[in-house]
Amino acid sequence: MAKPKDNPNYKVVAENRRARFDYAIEDDLECGIILEGSEVKSLRQGSSNIAESYAMVEEGELWLVNGYIAPYEQAKTFQHDERRKRKLLVSKKELARLWNETQRKGMTLVPLVMYFNHRGIAKLKIGIAKGKKNHDKRETAAKRDWNRQKQRLLKEHS
Repeated sequence: MAKPKDNPNYKVVAENRRARFDYAIEDDLECGIILEGSEVKSLRQGSSNIAESYAMVEEGELWLVNGYIAPYEQAKTFQHDERRKRKLLVSKKELARLWNETQRKGMTLVPLVMYFNHRGIAKLKIGIAKGKKNHDKRETAAKRDWNRQKQRLLKEHS
């Protein structure tokens, strides 16, 4: 996701770099997050982690499970729970599609990036993914290494 140069509000807060290594991402979707006040302030400081989290459809709602948002130090009395389930906002049509993908096709909902959009609103990009086997992961690593080596060779000979 490229950062717009003219927009001061856009900011990536957390990124799940392992997701593209562990999963074959077939589609992605931007959704809103319901947050408490101290969570927003903590996110603005950039203290969160979505690496070991996942999303799931439960009772007709979409949830982010095990996402970490660090406690906000200045909020003394109204402190939030760091790893609570957070509701994600999507349309009913998208929710039905996500439920279909996870329940019928055996796909997984993996958080990819948590960011503030150009309007300053916290968003989460989730990927609809299928888990990779070990030989697929080795193939991905080999392809990445070859591309890196190819870039070095091109740089040396030009």
